[in-house]
Amino acid sequence: MRLVGLAILVIWMAACSSEKLEVVDQKKLALQEAHRIDSLRLAIGADRKAAELKELILSKAKHGFNGNALVAQSGIVLLDTAIGMASFEDKIPLDRHSSFQLASISKTFTAVSILQLVEKGKLSLDLTVQEYFPEFPYPGVTIRSLLSHRSGLPYYEYNFEQKARGEHVFPDNQLLMQWFALADPKLKAFNLPDHYFSYNNTNFAILAAIVEKVTNEDFGHYLKKHIFQPLGMEESFVARGLNESSLHRTYGYQRGRRVPFDTFDNILGDKGVFSSTHDLFKWYQALATGKVVSRDLLKEAFTPRSFEHPGLRNYGYGFRLWVNEKQKTDYIYHTGWWKGYNTIFFFDPKEDFLIVLLSNKYNRSVYNIRNIIEVLHSDERSTSVEENILDD
Repeated sequence: MRLVGLAILVIWMAACSSEKLEVVDQKKLALQEAHRIDSLRLAIGADRKAAELKELILSKAKHGFNGNALVAQSGIVLLDTAIGMASFEDKIPLDRHSSFQLASISKTFTAVSILQLVEKGKLSLDLTVQEYFPEFPYPGVTIRSLLSHRSGLPYYEYNFEQKARGEHVFPDNQLLMQWFALADPKLKAFNLPDHYFSYNNTNFAILAAIVEKVTNEDFGHYLKKHIFQPLGMEESFVARGLNESSLHRTYGYQRGRRVPFDTFDNILGDKGVFSSTHDLFKWYQALATGKVVSRDLLKEAFTPRSFEHPGLRNYGYGFRLWVNEKQKTDYIYHTGWWKGYNTIFFFDPKEDFLIVLLSNKYNRSVYNIRNIIEVLHSDERSTSVEENILDD
């Protein structure tokens, strides 16, 4: 019995010693991480940049900016603020968890959803829409041409608005595909596929319909299951339906009035994702590390696809690109506008910085980020960025 007791005592003392060592190791790691962050903050001039960015966003607020802003560099958050109201009628202020309609920034999620299915072997970029929707009346339109806005297809918003209002329906993506198939006479395309770049929401509405067809899942459910939940994006969701709401949801305002539910709000892919600045920071980090799809496929998404008109602006697969004189990508971004919301998601993979501005009260200063880029850069490249980034 004495030997058994002694053995138990030895085991207990060893366990206590192990726990103490573990606590010491944790404290050591914490100190090392704190030292790393302090060194990094010093290296990037975080305190100076944070002060300058605060002044810039306060200046935007004086000129009517109502929204949230987050700016980060090398993983260090330099600006994280909420200015104004989520709901003016209910006097609900914005907070740092407020979720905004991303408008066309939603296209980045649609593109990555497609690339995920390509990576899993469930899709091919070179297959046509007719492979998935045989009644689709436009031959030769590939998934690749949809992703890069080179399809030549007609605009659904202009061609089907009267039909939607006349039939008192709020079409979703599958109904939209039926309308294209049944249109009589057939809607006239702008051009043959892959002839030239033409930004068109139809492309990404069709891509979302393809995701639904291939996965047999609602597009919103797909995003939640395969992107939002895996990345811990708890403040991101899809608003499809008149009664959908969220604790942190905002409402869009234009010309001093709340914009009502729109005829095409149930069509996703080109818009429809609500998210916060914090969740978009997670989205950027996932893109930067290849967490949601392989780096090789992301490299394809960040490669310029259109060269008909020389210039610094280009488009990849679901991402706008700012290219240099050698047509190599310097900046990756997307802007958005939809029913009072205007937004920008802008990052530099080389300098590892992110700029997110989300507004629910239309104000073009959202797209004026040149001064913010100048604060973040230590060189002269930012001078090539125009005063206002092109909005959708």
